[in-house]
Amino acid sequence: MREYNVALIPGDGIGPETIREGKKVLEAAGERYGFRLNWHTYDLGGERYLKTGEVMPDSVLEELKSFQAIYLGAIGHPRVKPGILEQGILLKTRFALDLYINLRPIKLFPGVECPLKDKGPEHIDYIVVRENTEGLYAGSGGCLRQNTVHEVALQESVNTYMGVERCLRFAFELATTRARRKLTLCGKTNVLTYAFGLWERVFRDMASEFPSVETDYTHVDATCMWMIKSPEWFDVIVTDNMFGDIITDLGAITQGGLGIAAGGNINPHGVSMFEPIGGSAPKYTGQEKANPVAAILAGQMMLDNLGEAEAARAVEDAVARVLPRMASQSAGRMGMTTSQVGDSMAREVS
Repeated sequence: MREYNVALIPGDGIGPETIREGKKVLEAAGERYGFRLNWHTYDLGGERYLKTGEVMPDSVLEELKSFQAIYLGAIGHPRVKPGILEQGILLKTRFALDLYINLRPIKLFPGVECPLKDKGPEHIDYIVVRENTEGLYAGSGGCLRQNTVHEVALQESVNTYMGVERCLRFAFELATTRARRKLTLCGKTNVLTYAFGLWERVFRDMASEFPSVETDYTHVDATCMWMIKSPEWFDVIVTDNMFGDIITDLGAITQGGLGIAAGGNINPHGVSMFEPIGGSAPKYTGQEKANPVAAILAGQMMLDNLGEAEAARAVEDAVARVLPRMASQSAGRMGMTTSQVGDSMAREVS
């Protein structure tokens, strides 16, 4: 039997509840398709920080490098100042493990209500490739004369040829696996001339290596407009860290909300981390009201990354069959409890 060692970080708030259901579905897939997931749990998150003052010990970070995947619940605690856990766990892990691709499928499943008029599953099925370790999130900058009326705050966008090239290459290669073979660069070349001048030059040069891929470019503001007006225009979108962070949440709403949105932090040559996007939602903790679908789909992405493509398809198919039975995708209005959603999908996979 094939075995995979997976680091499990349940996290904060609804994280442990939704990850529990994700494990349930993934283990059902393992039983059906002949593999085992060996879970190794880490208690990283707000509670650990409040008890010990530790966020991400270097020893744990070193251990994470030895796993074949990381399955993350949610990070965020109401008693911890915003930024401490996000920077100390999420960003630290992304940089230390060189998770330079953030992969966000934007897919509307049948039976899921879409807020866009006259748009259905045939219109919303694209992927955003977001550069994940550079840009405005690289941490370059600082403050002068802080807490005075003369304060100056600088936050610099760091874009290297290496970082841009490898992100674009991943996006081009992904586009070759899609039926439409279309890749859109999202940027702001008319204002951010240095940063996106680099992105556009590398994009145009690389296009010659992938003649089967149709390419185009849109400014980020136009991208947001077309994601609402004509989402069917997109197949694969590639962009920088900040713009990617923004447009993927916009895309998530068009696919039914954050309760369905999953993402992968990818190192194509090392360990990758998979997570639901919706956050820890502490007000729903322990109430069996949280939607676990995003966590289940994050697990589906993990299986695909591990090479279990058939099992990954089975999980996605199970999600597609159960979603129409749910009254809503919003927490507390699903018509099922968190556990019941996971049970239903696990049965479908089995």
